[in-house]
Amino acid sequence: MVAKARELLDVALSVVPGAQAREGQHVMAQAVARALRTREHLLVQAGTGTGKSLGYLVPALASGKKVVVATATKALQAQLVDKDLPRLVEVLEKALGHRPSFALAKGRSNYLCLQQLHAGPGAREPEQDELWDGAASMIGQQVVQLREWAATASTGDRDEMPFPVNDRAWRQVSVSARECLGSRCPDRVDCFAELAREDAKEADVVVANHALLALNAFTGVQVLPEHDAVILDEAHEFVSSATDALTHELSAPAVRRAAAAAKEYVGASTHERLEDAHAVIEGVLQGLLPGWIPALPEQLVNALVLVENACGAAAAEVGKATGGTGGTDELEQARRERVKQGLAEVAEAAGELREPGTRSAVYATQERALRVSPLNVGAALASGLFGEVTVIATSATLTLGGSFRHTARELGLTWMAGSEYGVKAPTPRDHEAVDEVLDQQAQQEPPARWSYLDVGSPFDYARQGQLYIARDLPDPGKQGVAWQAAVDDLCATLVEAAGGRTLALFSSTAAAGRAAAAVRDRTDVPVLLQGEDTPGALAHRFASDARTCLFGTRSFWQGVDVPGSACQLVILDRIPFPHVDDPLMQARLADAGESGFMDVTLPPAAVLLAQGAGRLIRSTTDRGVVVVLDPRLATARYGQVLLKTLPGFYRARLLDAVLASLKAIDAAAEPLSEVGPPPSARRRAAR
Repeated sequence: MVAKARELLDVALSVVPGAQAREGQHVMAQAVARALRTREHLLVQAGTGTGKSLGYLVPALASGKKVVVATATKALQAQLVDKDLPRLVEVLEKALGHRPSFALAKGRSNYLCLQQLHAGPGAREPEQDELWDGAASMIGQQVVQLREWAATASTGDRDEMPFPVNDRAWRQVSVSARECLGSRCPDRVDCFAELAREDAKEADVVVANHALLALNAFTGVQVLPEHDAVILDEAHEFVSSATDALTHELSAPAVRRAAAAAKEYVGASTHERLEDAHAVIEGVLQGLLPGWIPALPEQLVNALVLVENACGAAAAEVGKATGGTGGTDELEQARRERVKQGLAEVAEAAGELREPGTRSAVYATQERALRVSPLNVGAALASGLFGEVTVIATSATLTLGGSFRHTARELGLTWMAGSEYGVKAPTPRDHEAVDEVLDQQAQQEPPARWSYLDVGSPFDYARQGQLYIARDLPDPGKQGVAWQAAVDDLCATLVEAAGGRTLALFSSTAAAGRAAAAVRDRTDVPVLLQGEDTPGALAHRFASDARTCLFGTRSFWQGVDVPGSACQLVILDRIPFPHVDDPLMQARLADAGESGFMDVTLPPAAVLLAQGAGRLIRSTTDRGVVVVLDPRLATARYGQVLLKTLPGFYRARLLDAVLASLKAIDAAAEPLSEVGPPPSARRRAAR
């Protein structure tokens, strides 16, 4: 199978427009095929331009195994299901002797609920914060449109709607997994979500997202079909999804909703206890400031006890009722079960918050909610994900300072159990020594074996791009005002030299706005600013006009793919360290102690910096310059770690030389690539 993976990839590449044979992609395909065969976990870093999607899809389709591919975004899900996989199954059918199949898996709330749509007997009651003013309101009009669309919809998937619908309107016609009536629903035969799940059960490859995979791994609720392997794309993002899945949250509205749903199923005294609990927790949360709570105040503990006891008692009371076997009784029993589960979840959250684990942090959010999250998820991933199922984790940014060690630790893999792919395996004595050390460290089963591989990138970064660090600028951490003024001046100078063609990425909305205003004031170059239109529309306009610049913040550091001459200058204003006011980050720093900066603060900054710099070179013909306006990248000791994580650009030293290069690159620029119609036109065409 390993040798065949290379041949099958060549077959697949023959149908991909403009595809080129890339050695790194072939090596990746062979490594993935080997991992699927040997069931050994694999970490594979595939730089920009490698074509990693085909590098893992081809061996997955050819493996004969049930494989779940989990991506970080819906956009990548759509690319795989709508573009890559249809081509591959078509071309691989003859080579494999059978037609492999694929399906898309999403959470239940992504689909229309027929009971909710038509207010059937199983529909939940509208909640207080969902009320709308009937069909005449905007939400009402959208719900009417949804009902009309449902009559002809084939999948009921929100992403396939031919018209925009806001979240409040969608909430009127969908349900969460907890709210679903399941097998007792009168519409279960025609249920869009159930039909999608049945398709996923039969498919060879199931495309999901990180959030769904995390729920499947950690919550005990099977939202994905049984599978043999997981391919984790954009794996550097998965720790965040795992943290969310392992987080418990409690808010006053959640208690109120649980109490309201239970009213008709519990006695008057029980309901009064629920209302009292809601009033108390609401009052306490109103007095809490957002942030990390190292020690819970007594008033908060007492309120949590009240909520836990009241909701726990109500759940028990609802659970005592039993339904019959008839259709109506089954439906009523399903409603009761839904109410009971909602109460139990609130009680569980209150209990987890009242007595958090030693490796957890409690914090209050800006929305007046309480959360308890794990400080790290490595142990949970080791048992919940890296168990019987083979895991292949891939991304363009898996190494820190050239090493996979940090990523391995974040994902729960033991460094001593890993080995470099393709390197001669350790001798039996070496294995025994490793196992002996590990057994001494922890009385548990020896960790799973895994390997790591960096296939590089097909781009010649040293020839195609330059990196310039503005080391003469003030230190942004110590001289913020002076640094910002210097940034505004230098941005205008750089943009003018580049003739537009600039993607400028900033660490805050305010910084992006100030710099955009300065460039607009001092040059004639058009500047697009994040927030002035949708991200998709801005990216399309940027790619369509060579003289236009795009100034954005965090979401654009990883989300813009503009190959060709529209983007020949990428400006990064500063090293993107995590926000210091993030409460979970504060708790993790306190827990890490002296190693907090290197273990907690630096790694995500390195990944995001590399992602931002990676916006420049998107094809083998691209040329340009990355400018970092943070002198600490060149002067601080940790700068070397960050530099090793960046693509291997030529290091430019003099600003005058950089400006001259930008002018020369602009003068020699090829015509823009065809970008197609804007998103709004594509939406209209789909109607």
